[in-house]
Amino acid sequence: MNAAQLQPRRKPGGSGVEPRLGRPPLSERRKAAARLEIAKAAVELFVAQGVEGTSAGEIAEAVGISIRTLWRYFPSKEECVAPLLAFGAERLSRRLGDWPVDRPLIEALDDERWLQDTDPDTQQVVLDLMRLTRSEPSLHSVWMRETFDALPVVADAFAARAGKPEADMEARVQAGMLLSALHLALREYAWREQGASGPELDEMLRDAARVVIRGLPF
Repeated sequence: MNAAQLQPRRKPGGSGVEPRLGRPPLSERRKAAARLEIAKAAVELFVAQGVEGTSAGEIAEAVGISIRTLWRYFPSKEECVAPLLAFGAERLSRRLGDWPVDRPLIEALDDERWLQDTDPDTQQVVLDLMRLTRSEPSLHSVWMRETFDALPVVADAFAARAGKPEADMEARVQAGMLLSALHLALREYAWREQGASGPELDEMLRDAARVVIRGLPF
């Protein structure tokens, strides 16, 4: 992705979209793609140089954009990794929100498909980043925040299963339990000593989820 691709631009003719005066905003899809490209570049630099040793200018240069454009997407160089750290929580939120209320919730988390349709390259970058959080507290803070930013959607899914019109404290606590369990499983896997044996990531995530789901009434 180059600088031109990251800049707002008019939709091409024949797209079926009514032309606007001036430069229209980026579509949400293009914004997400741009943010992800920046995040991957940031991780590559952080792995090679550390957070302290990497400047925002180097991240911008790696994706061919200006520092001003970078700041339009992220308020700090540490925040550049947020799209990757939010990746799993967003997928979980969508899955729980779409799962039929009349089907047991454990089935949604036992279904391996929700973990298998991830691009392998993206998955590897996410794991590299999670390993970095062990030695980079600023990145771990971003990870914690992004994990719990998913809480309202998960809490709404739990409330719907309990027949409640909206999420109450009980639903939010249940959502927090599940997110904490999954965060711990991810951290245990990513922070495992190099060469150490142990269960695969998808198995650890499902086992952690089962611990929480077993204590819920749905």
